[in-house]
Amino acid sequence: MPSRLPVRLRINGADYTLHVEPWVTLLDLLREQLDLTGTKKGCDHGQCGACTILADGRRINACLALAVAYDQADITTVEGLARLAGDGGALHPLQQAFIECDAFQCGYCTPGQLCSAAGLLNETPPRNVPEIRERMSGNLCRCGAYPQIVEAVSRVVLNGRARDEGARQTENAGETAGETAGIPAGATPSSATPEQTP
Repeated sequence: MPSRLPVRLRINGADYTLHVEPWVTLLDLLREQLDLTGTKKGCDHGQCGACTILADGRRINACLALAVAYDQADITTVEGLARLAGDGGALHPLQQAFIECDAFQCGYCTPGQLCSAAGLLNETPPRNVPEIRERMSGNLCRCGAYPQIVEAVSRVVLNGRARDEGARQTENAGETAGETAGIPAGATPSSATPEQTP
């Protein structure tokens, strides 16, 4: 068996023919061979969503995707997201909404959040804010910017629908995220106490 296999990919509108080892992931190929470092390596186990990209319009975790399995796929990374908007280099509406809603802090998760949200646009449209929150739950934000992220995605995905409902539910997203993390509603992480065993 040859040590390297040919892989043909269209990445952000450009065609590439690469020769890669069979175990190379799309994440490593993008970052190490093509210097497309917008896609982040977080957990490297498919649990954080920092590496989310679009493959043929569907969102995937690039850290779990072998490059050879995506031969002839159309890949979009955060660097190519504006191209999807078709406005000659203008920001994608999701990118603009993230800026307007201040939906990032450190920014590490932002490329994955943006690509995941762009994938939502290609799927069955979410009906409401809780559904957006659920369908974005595979993308973690260590800074806790979930309310702003959900608001930004809602602006674009719901296209202005349910704005009042979205604002009301987004305000409660911080409490929901805390409860999911084991922090009681109304408590801050410093006031939450770990469970004690007898």
